[in-house]
Amino acid sequence: MNMTKQILQWQVVAASVCGTSHLKNKQLCQDAHHWQLLSENVLVAAAADGAGSASQGKVGAMIAVETAIENISNQEVTCDTLADDASVRSLLADAMQAAKTAVEAEAAATNKQPQDLATTLILMVATPEVVAVAQIGDGLAVAKDSMGNLLALTMPDSGEYINETTFLTSPGALETAQMKLWREAIVNVGLLTDGLQMLALNMVVGEPHKPFFFPLFDFVANTQDKILAKEQLVKFLGSERITQRTDDDLTLIIAALGKP
Repeated sequence: MNMTKQILQWQVVAASVCGTSHLKNKQLCQDAHHWQLLSENVLVAAAADGAGSASQGKVGAMIAVETAIENISNQEVTCDTLADDASVRSLLADAMQAAKTAVEAEAAATNKQPQDLATTLILMVATPEVVAVAQIGDGLAVAKDSMGNLLALTMPDSGEYINETTFLTSPGALETAQMKLWREAIVNVGLLTDGLQMLALNMVVGEPHKPFFFPLFDFVANTQDKILAKEQLVKFLGSERITQRTDDDLTLIIAALGKP
């Protein structure tokens, strides 16, 4: 029996920070994220980017991530549940539908149109043996296996024109959502919104950028103080190295298997 494997638990550091363009205009951060560690070391994480053109984009993003995570958390998901491909896809699809319904309900309750709460949504379920992702809109989900291979589980849906994408409230969004199921020995996973795409993804070859992700994976794996780690991640996302290349809101969720 592999005792080492048994004691490894997901270590997670995540943050959403306001982009420099929003700060200058005294606007709220439109991004949101949420994650939860369920029993049997099942990690559920979500990231969302409220549309800049939507008056309540931030609200839509917050409702989307919280509803999606809550929906899966209430399912009593176990490793046995995730052993069946159809069950995993159904789990993700139901959570995305719940998020869409919740956003539309909030719009109706506040006399808004659904597009006023437009948001992207990336949802991930991960164990050390499997990772599954559903994505509507831009952003990126990645995983690293035990051999050091880094895989883009999803690719940004950037639409036909610059700054165009599909939103949770867009017609046909659920039917056209990206869905990826990967069964390998996994040691790291990550989610990010589109503000970090240019730094984290080599668009020419369609591959995630290892020099961006690998130091972050090491950072999370060696985390001792979760509060300090989040502060350091926020500082990194607000650093000149990042803000020189993007002025958009930024969300990053990074997880690594380590000793609890």
